Amino acid sequence: MRRVVFNQKGGVGKSTITCNLAALAAAAGRRVLVIDLDPQGNSTRYLLGATADAEHAEAPGAAGFFETTLKFTLRPPPTSSFIVATPWPNLHLMPGGPLLDELHGKLESRYKIYKLRDALDEMADSFDEVWIDTPPALNFYTRSALIAAQGCLIPFDCDDFSRRALYGLLETVKEIQADHNPALRVEGIVVNQYQPRASLPRRTVQELVDEGLPVLQPCLSASVKIKESHELAKPLIHLDAKHKVTLEFAALYATLSAPPAPAKKKRGKAAA
Repeated sequence: MRRVVFNQKGGVGKSTITCNLAALAAAAGRRVLVIDLDPQGNSTRYLLGATADAEHAEAPGAAGFFETTLKFTLRPPPTSSFIVATPWPNLHLMPGGPLLDELHGKLESRYKIYKLRDALDEMADSFDEVWIDTPPALNFYTRSALIAAQGCLIPFDCDDFSRRALYGLLETVKEIQADHNPALRVEGIVVNQYQPRASLPRRTVQELVDEGLPVLQPCLSASVKIKESHELAKPLIHLDAKHKVTLEFAALYATLSAPPAPAKKKRGKAAA
């Protein structure tokens, strides 16, 4: 399964959601790859810690992968050469970083939009799950991720700006579905930094549900523990497996992993 965590708005928890769900999958024995397409490299620092700025500072990562697509060579390096191990078993990373910004214009002008999808197709037997973190913009990298993915998660924080932007995000996914990736589906909206005792978040989430939007349960609570996990570069499952937010992430991952419910059969008219 290949999932993209997508929102054009910054600060909604894309990297936190990507890394914690991926870490849960890896802890469950799944072979997991995280792809960091954000030049800020937040997922990279979250999963590699100090080595993100030291040992892997010059690692080619996602920028190296995309750079090879701009060059013709009879023997291009395998995609696996742009992937590094994390400290956590079964969890691998294609690091992001500032070099992605430098390549963006060239990649867009030469229409390399399908290269990530093609590379992941070739590695389909290497990983059970792929999680793609995207930059806070609808640019080449975000579109590449949406084209490469099968499922899309949309992080949402409970304010009016996020709600107004949400409808545009859903239209963007529909456009990608129609033009490039009919297999892509929105798996759900992930409510982040939720404060259940405040009336505005409760009302906002209920209104989204009433509109028929796919709001996933549970909502993810606001907690200082998340900031601690960022600082220590430890996903919550490895920092505090019994913490409330860790259990919420685990329940969310279980929801995503559950097989779809069978369609209800329509009853025909009883025979006379």
